[in-house]
Amino acid sequence: MHPLATRRIATHHRRLEGSSVLAERSRSSRLERAVNTEVDQTERTDEQLAAEAAREGSDGPAFAELVRRLRDPVWRICFRLMGNEHDAADAAQEVFVRLFFNRDKFAGRSKYTTWAHSVAVRTCLAMRRARGRRERRVASASDEMIEQEAAHEPRDAAANHLDLTQMLDVLDESDRAMLLLKYAENYSHEDLAEMFDISISACKMRISRAREKVKEKFGDQGSGVGGRGSGT
Repeated sequence: MHPLATRRIATHHRRLEGSSVLAERSRSSRLERAVNTEVDQTERTDEQLAAEAAREGSDGPAFAELVRRLRDPVWRICFRLMGNEHDAADAAQEVFVRLFFNRDKFAGRSKYTTWAHSVAVRTCLAMRRARGRRERRVASASDEMIEQEAAHEPRDAAANHLDLTQMLDVLDESDRAMLLLKYAENYSHEDLAEMFDISISACKMRISRAREKVKEKFGDQGSGVGGRGSGT
């Protein structure tokens, strides 16, 4: 082979090797940045992530980290308020959609988690009200069936059908949600006041009145709502 051709081939090979090295370094650099970003996100506070998420696009790492942190507590709120897994899943999905599109609305006046949980509560209340309007169309027939079944059951057996969720259905949606979050999820009066946008004293008063309403309706059974050890 002509010496010139040999030199050209050798030069070409060196260029290819150099390109491979650069490509490998580039991949390593991207991987290192991704790892560092992931570590950095997990070390940030919710409020810091929220500020960064407000500036991100649709797939930013800050909002993704917030979703990871909020997934379980949002699910619990949705399950408590919606009452079943199917509706809870729909509600939780809607919550995260709203959190994303309103990610620039967080003003930092409270903890981010409290703000996010208030979005979850409002979402669930809206969905329950919409569901309630649909269910009222068939409620009359359902009530007749329940009354017929209860008439043929012993008193104790009929009483056993009443669980906490059924007892709380005598309340309006907001008071029902407040009692569930207070006594089933152990939210403080302070957090509930922020979530429902009322004062702490008003929150305590509404919870007390709601408990009394349940007790008046269900007697001894209702006295277990927010009873011993749960505070007021």
